[in-house]
Amino acid sequence: MIDTLSLFQAILLAHGRLFEIYLFVFGAAAVACFGSIGRALRISNDDTRNGLVALLVTSGLWAAFHVGYLAAPTPRLQYGFYTAGLVVGLSTVGPWLYFCSAYTGRTLHRNPTYQRLAVGVYLAIVAVKVTNPFHGLYFSAQVVETPFPHLLIEHGALHWTAMGLAYALAVIGIFMLFELFAQVDYDTRPFAILVGLTALPVVFDIVGFVTPLLLDVSYSAIGVAVFAVGVLFSYIEQFETIQLAGQYDDPVIVVDDEDEIRDYNRAAVALFPQLEEAIDAELPSVVPRVAVSLTSDEPLECTLDGETRYYSVSTNQFSTGKAQLGRLILLKDVTEQERYRRELETQNARLEQFTGMVSHDLRNPLNIAQGNIDLARETGDDEPLETVKTALDRMEELIEDLLALARQGKPIDDTERVSLAAVVRSCWEMVDVADAELVVDGDTELDADRERLQQLFENLVRNAVEHGGEDVTISVGPLDDGGFYVEDDGPGIPEAKHDEIFESGYTTSRQGTGFGLSIVTEIVDAHGWSISVTNGETGGARFEIETGSRSRDVTENEPDEETATEVGADVDRV
Repeated sequence: MIDTLSLFQAILLAHGRLFEIYLFVFGAAAVACFGSIGRALRISNDDTRNGLVALLVTSGLWAAFHVGYLAAPTPRLQYGFYTAGLVVGLSTVGPWLYFCSAYTGRTLHRNPTYQRLAVGVYLAIVAVKVTNPFHGLYFSAQVVETPFPHLLIEHGALHWTAMGLAYALAVIGIFMLFELFAQVDYDTRPFAILVGLTALPVVFDIVGFVTPLLLDVSYSAIGVAVFAVGVLFSYIEQFETIQLAGQYDDPVIVVDDEDEIRDYNRAAVALFPQLEEAIDAELPSVVPRVAVSLTSDEPLECTLDGETRYYSVSTNQFSTGKAQLGRLILLKDVTEQERYRRELETQNARLEQFTGMVSHDLRNPLNIAQGNIDLARETGDDEPLETVKTALDRMEELIEDLLALARQGKPIDDTERVSLAAVVRSCWEMVDVADAELVVDGDTELDADRERLQQLFENLVRNAVEHGGEDVTISVGPLDDGGFYVEDDGPGIPEAKHDEIFESGYTTSRQGTGFGLSIVTEIVDAHGWSISVTNGETGGARFEIETGSRSRDVTENEPDEETATEVGADVDRV
């Protein structure tokens, strides 16, 4: 076991080679930095390329000045090279932060305030460094012969204050990179190691300051050289792939030129969990809908956190220099635009529908009224005017129902908690129902627009009376799985007509407008509910409105005898 003293003595014996080792290491770092510039110029992203090239230039100069400091023949030249190294070395912080900001998709490097602040701080520190011969507060220097003849630098408090600031800023850049690595699902371990190597020279700096084992100089240029060689000569494809996948908040999938998945970000995994462990798999076999959407103009419909979202799918080729690396598939969230487009299409369709209704349904009573007015003028008889009044009343009913249908197409913004039984009772008081009987079979609470919900019941009650007769019994109650039903004991609706009855204008009566159940459907759709029709146990029509969530019962599921009423009614017929 070699103790610390023996190790120190062994190192002293090797001091004869230390000079050559230092020259070689810093010389190699300078060559590596300058030699990597050509490959850095191939990086496609402008800001990333500019930041990395500037970092390589400044780090290469820094390492070269270290070589000059060690090899210069006179102390005066060594002093000059060392001071130049201090000036250039501090400047590497700017390109490093610029590179990290650009590579991670940030815009901090373009912020004019940060730029001015950085230049101001840099110039202030440089002023202290270059004036050191006058105040000696930054460092002191003396010629020594061990471990080899050189100008020994002893740093003062101002130096370590400036170095502390520089290293703190460098750590911010490292944090940016590691945050990016965490956002992508690509194997970023090689890059994490390379970034870690850029920080490793800090350890050498500390060792050089507190012990005689190393020279008290900055070794950061060596870390930058290792980073540059590793990235630009070994991992350039992965380097650009990680940047492409990590700089987007929208879902991103990166594939190579053979459509094999190379990377994806977490937003993409949230949409398509099957992407997990899908590296090297072919895109069509993992997410075929995405592959199909690349050749379609329609947005891709997906479910995220229980909500339907829409994405436009686009693809861009990316390359390094002249080498094509593959494609970046970007899924941009266009949910709001798509919802607006669909709503607009629905409104246009409804407008066309209303236009057809007005031209078709109002023309007949209008022609009747005009013909009978002409007849009354010719004959002087008032009897045709009764027919005119009937036709005008019919037109008024059609217009009112058309306006109601148009209003129900509007989306519902605000809802409130309402009692099913209370709304039904209010509806029953507003509609003439002849000798019909109402049975409220229990109560439940619903999140609804109260006014529109009452219109729904009014139309269903009218429909039941029109089809079931003036003495029909109408039952209303909650559904077990959420929602409610309205059922009558009339003749029911033939199964073949179950879909047709909800169409606008459909009617089996010469007196009906054909819009009653269309209005019901619009109200149901506006709430986001669903409606279906079947025949009840007594053979009558049964409408079931499902609200999508289990309703909360507020009374026992027993008939409400107090609300069973019998009143007279004049009703329209669907």
